[in-house]
Amino acid sequence: MPEVSANYTGFEQGPIRPPSEAGSLLIRVTRNCPWNRCGFCDVYKDEKFSLRPVEDVLEDIARVRRYVEALRETAKENRGLSPDAARRYLGGDAPDRAALGAARHWLAAGAESVFIQDANSLIIKPERLVTILCALRESFPWIKRITSYARSHTVARIALNDLQAMHEAGLSRLHIGMESGSDRLLALVQKGVSQEEHVRAGRLVKEAGIELSEYIMPGLGGRELSREHAVESAAALSAINPDFIRLRTFAMPADPELFLRHWPQGFTLLNDEEIAEEMDLFLSALTGITSHLKSDHILNLFEDMDGIFPQDKECLAAMPKNFLALPEEDRLLYRVGRRLGLFAGLGDLGDTAKARRVRDYCREMDINAANIDYFIGEIMRRFI
Repeated sequence: MPEVSANYTGFEQGPIRPPSEAGSLLIRVTRNCPWNRCGFCDVYKDEKFSLRPVEDVLEDIARVRRYVEALRETAKENRGLSPDAARRYLGGDAPDRAALGAARHWLAAGAESVFIQDANSLIIKPERLVTILCALRESFPWIKRITSYARSHTVARIALNDLQAMHEAGLSRLHIGMESGSDRLLALVQKGVSQEEHVRAGRLVKEAGIELSEYIMPGLGGRELSREHAVESAAALSAINPDFIRLRTFAMPADPELFLRHWPQGFTLLNDEEIAEEMDLFLSALTGITSHLKSDHILNLFEDMDGIFPQDKECLAAMPKNFLALPEEDRLLYRVGRRLGLFAGLGDLGDTAKARRVRDYCREMDINAANIDYFIGEIMRRFI
């Protein structure tokens, strides 16, 4: 294996990954985000983008492999994954604690998937990514899935044969933040991509044989662009037919100016009733797809919104309709229960114990129809 760079300081992991990759081994290929201008995202705003040397990434993989082997070898006699036993097994006094911790977490989660970080790892040269993918497959031949974030703007400019080579080397799924299919809204939030590029990139990924997960952000257009956001996002997704559609409801960033400075005509945040109306329109407008829609995020109004098109479309579309049809008191109760993490779907309103806890909380905090929007906004900000 080539020697690591002079700046190598040990195994690295970036700050974020999709919820669906919670049990994955995180391998950092790039640091931070090369675009870093989206108005709704402040994750990397004070950080500089850089490419990690391939040799350093390969060393990360090699270190995790050594610790995985050591943890497995010592697991039976220690009745579990013991970092101390692994260190003794390897005879090292100063292990890479980050790599050891990553190996232990990964084994505890089943060691079936790998997620390549950070925000847009496909920006590196295709042959370098293929080298990394091959190293992962060689080091961990049992893994079932290797995934990564990517930007449509980047993917749309990659040759199909390069994407196919990545797939053949082991890349099985890409997570792309579409956010919206509206060109007006994409420009306002500084996404740096158009609907046409989203569609071209999505189709390329699918043609290469790679699974595609597209993310949509309900509420991103505010009251001003809600209808356009719903209709145009559905149009883009219908043109792509991704394997997964994942919902990530918009919440104002910790620094609102980051987002609002790009809205000279003003922005009105949607409340939950308006989000439900937007979701109703969005779901109705999706046509001709076989995608799996998932709502796997704490910010979403319906966590249990999970189904496959076209067979589950009617059931999915009924959720926002049923919420909007509830009496005002029940809508308020559900909203608070959902944001507290007690409710996952409307069915939880029928859980007497949970409903009582939420009612008690509303009384203690004096939550009512006049202040519910403020309360929900404050809670949602804590999750971003």
